[in-house]
Amino acid sequence: MSQGQWYPPEWPDRIRALAAGELTAAAPRRAATVMLLRDPGTESGAAGGVPGDVTGGVTGPLVHMLRRRTSMAFAGGAYAYPGGGVDPRDDDRLIGWAGPPLEQWAARLGVATVTEAQAVVCAAVRETFEEAGVLLAGPTAGSVVGDTTGDDWEADREALVARDLSFAEFLDRRGLVLRSDLLGAWARWITPEFEPRRYDTWFFVAALPEGQRTRDVSTEADRTEWIAPAEAARRYDAGELLMMPPTVTTLRALTPYGTAAEALGAAEDQDMTPVLAQARLEGDELVLSWPGHDEFTKHVPAAGAGGGGA
Repeated sequence: MSQGQWYPPEWPDRIRALAAGELTAAAPRRAATVMLLRDPGTESGAAGGVPGDVTGGVTGPLVHMLRRRTSMAFAGGAYAYPGGGVDPRDDDRLIGWAGPPLEQWAARLGVATVTEAQAVVCAAVRETFEEAGVLLAGPTAGSVVGDTTGDDWEADREALVARDLSFAEFLDRRGLVLRSDLLGAWARWITPEFEPRRYDTWFFVAALPEGQRTRDVSTEADRTEWIAPAEAARRYDAGELLMMPPTVTTLRALTPYGTAAEALGAAEDQDMTPVLAQARLEGDELVLSWPGHDEFTKHVPAAGAGGGGA
């Protein structure tokens, strides 16, 4: 069992209650998260890298990660990527759009309508701006914003975080089109039925646009860093970094690629079949597993309080 796996101590009791019909599974909320990549030394103004670069001697792109505050109700203390829930207002109207048509995105994401596809992609782009200050949008289909660090940008970012401003309104106000071609869909994971805060989360990959830099602006995180995926996975295995199964799985999947562009180009070949954890009773044990990901299988006592820890 890997030592850095996020595993709430209340899960065994909730698994037993669900199996006994004493617990009703919550409906998962749509969400999106982005593995933002850059090649070492490519962040604006940082020819030799930036503070927080962690490579562990491994070549290849770095990924931007945040450590969620321990006070967070869901995955407190765990390392994750910028991301969050879909804003229902992003289903309401079509926006300025560049890249693959919405019909193509709907098929890739496995959703029924183009408006739902738009909302999921909007969530990915909006959350990356809200939590990292990076915006995958531009004034034309072939351009991207070069700098989002001014006071006026910060005011809009804060309005988006507060939900005082919808993403569609933000793009319209700025005269911007969303650059969906800068994103690649990578994976889809659904929070287990026994977890009270459930998310149906699409994972995307993107490269940091030229001229932009990440900023530590997320109110949900107490630390951010650029780190080589292999180094982050190694530290997870050593018990140094706490992560959820989809996070470490996607990190491992990024390790073969030598550049951010290579990883983005490989997105179309990734399996988007949703991964949903399962719990079953085997003798005196409850077995928690994620289909296709045996490293996360967890055995806990079938009776009494149990579990806990990572």
